[in-house]
Amino acid sequence: MPNIYIISAPSGAGKSSLIEDLTARDNTIKKSISVTTRKPRSSEVNGQHYVFTNEADFEARLKNGEFLEYALVHGNWYGTSKNLIEKELEKQNDLILEIDYQGARVVRNHYPSSISVFILPPNKNLLRSRLEKRNTDETATIEQRLKAAGNEISHISEYQYVIINRIFDSALLDLEAIIRSSRLAAYNRDKEEIINNFLKDE
Repeated sequence: MPNIYIISAPSGAGKSSLIEDLTARDNTIKKSISVTTRKPRSSEVNGQHYVFTNEADFEARLKNGEFLEYALVHGNWYGTSKNLIEKELEKQNDLILEIDYQGARVVRNHYPSSISVFILPPNKNLLRSRLEKRNTDETATIEQRLKAAGNEISHISEYQYVIINRIFDSALLDLEAIIRSSRLAAYNRDKEEIINNFLKDE
């Protein structure tokens, strides 16, 4: 039975890099590609990192009921496609949803067995440093993101797991451990099926 993993973090905490490395190591876990009105960064590819669109198209998709969840984040719209989720689950692929705490609440209501992980840096100063080193935002935008981070972190108790991304490789190992653990738990939920498969003749 495939799992849905909700991963949330303040902007600059390193969640996208962690997810990218995780999915590169394990091809049975896929990342849900969100639709966004945000303009792509120089390193981002349309259809691989996000589906980039404009507000008119996003609104049309919303009216058509395409999104499981959607939210306005830092002045841009983000939405998660219902169809993409169902297609990946039908393929028996585990699926990562990179969404904020508001979207996480919606997904939990639809998929109560989903596993939620919150990622954050050890302190605000390091978060500021990472945002500045990205060199993609103006100072005012960085301050806005830092302010939003305080609000996002206040919802940390809603998550099952918390990873402190102090050292990237260690944080990646922590995330992989959560994936392995949840898969074992899923297998244990299907004990009767495991027994029946074991008893089958080859």
